[in-house]
Order: sequence, then C-alpha cells, then structure tokens
Amino acid sequence: MAKASNGPQGHLNGKVGNLVFYMLNGQPIVRLIGRKGKPSTLQLANYQEMAVTTKLLKRMGGFIKLGYGLQARGTVHNAHNLATSYHKKQALTGEYPNISIDYSKVKLSRGIMPETADLKINKLAGGLEITWDPKDYADLAHNDSVMVMICCPETGKDEEYLNIARRSEGKCFIPMHENVLNQQLEPYISFISADGEKVSDSVYLGNLNGVGKSAAEGQEQEKYQQVKTRFDQVSDSYLGQLKENFNCKPNTKAFKYLEKEYKVLKNQLEHLPGKPG
Repeated sequence: MAKASNGPQGHLNGKVGNLVFYMLNGQPIVRLIGRKGKPSTLQLANYQEMAVTTKLLKRMGGFIKLGYGLQARGTVHNAHNLATSYHKKQALTGEYPNISIDYSKVKLSRGIMPETADLKINKLAGGLEITWDPKDYADLAHNDSVMVMICCPETGKDEEYLNIARRSEGKCFIPMHENVLNQQLEPYISFISADGEKVSDSVYLGNLNGVGKSAAEGQEQEKYQQVKTRFDQVSDSYLGQLKENFNCKPNTKAFKYLEKEYKVLKNQLEHLPGKPG
C-alpha cells in the first residue's frame, strides 16, 4: 500500500501493484518490480560491468568522496554515483565475460584545479617516492594538499592517503613492505585546496611491476596444485600396483577405489583452470 502524505495530488510513497514510489535526493522516483526473465547477453554484460566497477570503487570511498564531491554539489547525484557512471563508461576493457579495469583510464578525482609538472614515481628501499615540480603553481602550492591512491589489483588491499603532503614540498614517501612493493601497483595522485573547494583531475602515474595474477587466478592455481599433488600420490600407487601385477588389474575392492580416484583426478586436471604455463 502506498501513502499520499501530501494529498491526492502529491507524490506517493510505497507500493501500488508492481510499482514502487519513493523519494531519492529530493526527487520523486517510481520503478517497476516483478519477476525477471532469463537475462540476455547484453544484460549479463551490464551486470558484469557494474560488478567490476563497484568492486573497484568500494575500496576507495574517501578518495571518491573528495574527488567527485564538488561535481555532485547542487545536483541530485552523489560523489559515488558520478564516479560509478564515469568508470562504467570510460574505464573498462574487454568483452563479457572477461570485462576488467583499464587502470590507465581510471579518474579518482575531477576538477578545475591545475595539476602539476614533472610528476615521477620511483621504487626505493622500503617504499615509493613520488616527486613533482611545485614551482609552476607557487601561489597555490602552500595551501594544496596531496592525495595519493595506490591500487593493488592482486590483493585488493588498496591504500588511500588523503593528506600525505603539501604541493610545496615537491615530494612524498609512502612506506611499504617488500611483498607489497613488488606486486602489481597502480598509483594515482591528486591535489586539493586546503578548504576543499578546488580539486585537480587525478593523474595516473603508471603501472609498476607489470600485470600480476588476480586473487581469483591465485585461487585457481592453488586449487590446481592441490589436485595435482593428490593425483601424483594416487598415480604412483595406481601405476605401481599395475607394474607389480604385470599390467593386470588386481581384483580387489581397494584397487577399484584407487582406479576410480585416479580417473577422476586425471579428468579434473585436464579441465581445471590454473595450470602453470
């Protein structure tokens, strides 16, 4: 049942038949509900695009809030809506079912503030050093804060640094353990005014360490190795018993179980993903 709190001419709030009425950011919304049929390939692609985009952005909420918050002011949108819209349209690559992020096209902030010249990133012992030339914007540099985002696609353990330095300092250092420092890293930098009223477009600093395996690929390789280890054990026993009996199968229940497991594991290895090389 829906309620008309503002009279018969006002916006409804609730459910009428297969329609749901509600307010979103001050705007009246109505949507259709009901059973979904079997999704088409285009729908499946859209679902995956949204899932990939959501997975990326949920790890960087603070950065997105600052990076897109100014754009959202005075609109019915919020920062996350705007970031989702941009990345779903501009920062994805591949075709369903292999849609993934194009990290070179990721934009974690969008604004009118100038960026800065001569941005560089270097791996040092114990972490990353990012440098830039603050001279071009000396009138801004004393107030601007530096925001850095380090995406770690292999583990998903991204790190956001929302006030790591001042633009006037010309550099910042991000300490990292060696195992993190040597995995795939996708770094970004932005500049924001001290009062939060201006922000620059984020700048992609380039891939470090190449493209590593994803968490899913790591799990696949681990599963394959577990099955392979067990298969090697069963295979040694199975083939050893055949050899002892001059390739004649022993007519015992234990051997029949062994043979069944040997065949099942062999079939699994032929079809499991995660095979080395």
